[in-house]
Amino acid sequence: MDATNTQPLTPKPKKKPVGPMIFKYMGRHGFLLIPVFLFLILITYLRTLIPLFTQHIVDFVLRYSDQGSRLPVFLFRLVDAGDPKTQLLLAAALMVGVDIVRALAIIARRMTSAVFAERVTFDLRNHLYRKLQNLGYSFHTHSETGDLIQRCTSDVGTYQNFIKDQIVEVARLALLVVISIWQMSKLNGNLMLISLASAPVLLVIASIYSLQVEKQFKIIEDNESKMTTAVQENVSGSRVVKAFANERHEVEKFEVLNRKFTDSDIKLTRKMARFWSGTDIICFVQLCVVSSIGLVMAARGEITLGVFTAFVAYSGNIIWPMRQLGRLVGDFSKAGVAITRLDDILSQKDEYAGEGGSLTPEFTGEIEFDHVAFQFPDSLTHQLEDIDFRIRRGETVAIIGRTGSGKSTLMRLLVRLLDPISGSIRFDGVDSRQIEKHHLRNNVGIILQEPFLFSKTVEENIKIADRNNSSDRVQEVAKIARIHEDIVGFEKGYATLVGERGVTLSGGQKQRVAIARMLLKPKPILIFDDSLSAVDTETDLQIRSALKQEWKQSTVFIITHRITTAKEADRIFVLEKGRIAETGSHDELLAQGGIYKQIWDIQSQLDFQLEGGESDAR
Repeated sequence: MDATNTQPLTPKPKKKPVGPMIFKYMGRHGFLLIPVFLFLILITYLRTLIPLFTQHIVDFVLRYSDQGSRLPVFLFRLVDAGDPKTQLLLAAALMVGVDIVRALAIIARRMTSAVFAERVTFDLRNHLYRKLQNLGYSFHTHSETGDLIQRCTSDVGTYQNFIKDQIVEVARLALLVVISIWQMSKLNGNLMLISLASAPVLLVIASIYSLQVEKQFKIIEDNESKMTTAVQENVSGSRVVKAFANERHEVEKFEVLNRKFTDSDIKLTRKMARFWSGTDIICFVQLCVVSSIGLVMAARGEITLGVFTAFVAYSGNIIWPMRQLGRLVGDFSKAGVAITRLDDILSQKDEYAGEGGSLTPEFTGEIEFDHVAFQFPDSLTHQLEDIDFRIRRGETVAIIGRTGSGKSTLMRLLVRLLDPISGSIRFDGVDSRQIEKHHLRNNVGIILQEPFLFSKTVEENIKIADRNNSSDRVQEVAKIARIHEDIVGFEKGYATLVGERGVTLSGGQKQRVAIARMLLKPKPILIFDDSLSAVDTETDLQIRSALKQEWKQSTVFIITHRITTAKEADRIFVLEKGRIAETGSHDELLAQGGIYKQIWDIQSQLDFQLEGGESDAR
């Protein structure tokens, strides 16, 4: 079985087509595109009528030609009444009316597009957040926080703008070109073909430009991601930076990242400038050619003056949208990079999807490790090997060992943040891989080596474990964790805001708040992953004594470097290079004269020297 359930965030080996991904996440709101495109058809058709009004006025009302009006029959009937002056006023009034209807349709289209985009991105943000919550331990340990934040904010915003404006703009320009060509074909086929002469050239240039800017947008996104990560890490670790007076180094590091981002953005701007200037020249030349040939044809009587004026307008409707194609190609490339980065997250396998575990047995606290081994995918050696022991209900077990011996990995296996590559872990005789993960974790309380507190009040942080508990119960567990006296000493007591990541509390206070949070909801198995290291020995002893009285039926694991913490346990396991080197009670291990005895002698000597130093100071 794989050691982890979710792979880290990495580029996909096979590039997915962007088009299907863009529509994939529209979900149940895709139906809103129907009224959007209906409004768009109406808006575009009404716009292409304006040149026909010009032709009608010049050729029919002002009598510059005897070829009559090219207005659609239903409109011609509305303006074909009275003398020329009346016809002119009617044509002008109808033009204003058409423009008013067009304006109202534009408002309706924009409102519908905005509602559509907001609903899609609302669901997308929720989907992303749920996905991040359900991704496994390996994903989060291999992903950068700043990069994930950027994907969930900047990339979502890029996608939102694209589906709200750019995707509609593509359809609008395509409709405008198609309907304009259709109207031109009815006026003069030869001049229509001349008007389309530059289209193949513009399309080829736009295609080349698209490939270039897509690569550049990816570089820009990566550079921005690295810059965001640097800012996030620096803000989160501001106290460390200050402690080591490392501000200048951090500023210089950010300047390097900022320069890379700026240079990549400037490079994109240069590409865009070359494209816009080149297509501007092509479009201008095309318009001059159409106008010149049109004038010659009008002078020869091949087309009327009204048809010529209409053709100039229609040529603009064709040429300038093709020029805009470059901007839309750039926007599409940017949106494609953004949606690909979002899909990198959304296509990851959920931790709980297909995990196989569905049992929800009752937990009493009996645990068995049966020849368990574990190795990280990117490691050459086993982190744990042949771990074999059995824990009875209500037993307190201490795990001690050198840094890197596998103590924390052992506990992560216990709560299935990781899965063994061989052997099995059983709770009351049931294999952990057959137990539903939520059920397993609801029965195992764990306090990590680095406790995380949210930017909420102290009471809210403790209540995260069970929001239905009363304030009295919160205070009870705070007393057991020996943090109550500290809290009531704050100006606002339990309503004190602890700040982001608990920065307003000391290390020991954070650990005791985390202990109180875990104790709020009784569980048959409790794990202290070196979570008593930041409190003094006396407080450590008080917390463990209170735990024995309050949760005497719970099985307790204590991971520690401190012998004074471990010696009170019923059993002690000494880990060495991923194996259990020694096991027994405190007295038994001292009698063995092994690793545990060495650690005990070293720590006892240090404690003696420290106490002696304090006595001398007095």
